Amino acid sequence: MNLPFQLDRPLVFFDLETTGLDLKNDRIIELAFIKWTPTGDILERERRFNPGMPIPPEATAVHGITDADVADEVEFCRVARSLDLMLEGCDLAGFNVRRFDIPMLVEEFKRCDVDFSMEGRRVVDMQNIFHREERRDLSAAARFYLGREHEEAHTALGDIRTSAAVLGGQLERYPHIPRDLDGLHAYCEEYAPTRTEVDRWFSSEEEGRVFRRGKYKGRPLAEVARDAPDYLQWMMGAADMDVDVFDVVRAALGLTPIETDPTPE
Repeated sequence: MNLPFQLDRPLVFFDLETTGLDLKNDRIIELAFIKWTPTGDILERERRFNPGMPIPPEATAVHGITDADVADEVEFCRVARSLDLMLEGCDLAGFNVRRFDIPMLVEEFKRCDVDFSMEGRRVVDMQNIFHREERRDLSAAARFYLGREHEEAHTALGDIRTSAAVLGGQLERYPHIPRDLDGLHAYCEEYAPTRTEVDRWFSSEEEGRVFRRGKYKGRPLAEVARDAPDYLQWMMGAADMDVDVFDVVRAALGLTPIETDPTPE
């Protein structure tokens, strides 16, 4: 393939395979890139890494890489500095790199005490182009799966009639998709897990409740409750705070949840 535009500095197309999607806790296990230079030179590299943790089965199901495959590979930090030099002065490109691959790469470099800067880099994300140029709404689904226009667009009843018809078209088109509600729920949940407001604020209780957003993002809730209780008091005073988040914060401060009467007046 020849690039359809001139380069004024190297452009690196890259992709990561990882142990999962958590930027803080998951690790890179494979990195591949193609580096194009302004002079037309092309450099391809592919390297696997030992993540220092088990690869979850659900991750292996996606990329096919097992613990045995990376058992003899070096850790990412062993090559982090040389990789940083390889990418120095390069723009970046890839599919979904803005939302996932670049943040994951930056975090991995941080864990290796390598200051990988994105400042001044240009980033081309083919997923952004795809989503902007190809409509992904219900009308587009009706044309793709049903071969017709969605004439009742933006009327509630018309939308749900078309949605139900689209589901039938999807099940007909994709025979591997489950045919029962439990299976369909699991299929959708695996791709886009349902997240409550508590999930948006904190990691799971089993993981120790770490902030996912806000001023103390990345810090354990218990630690913030000890060192910065005023922040939690502010959260409890926020008028739009979800009641379940409110209860989690109260519990972290050693307060009992507020009882609510489920029976309306």
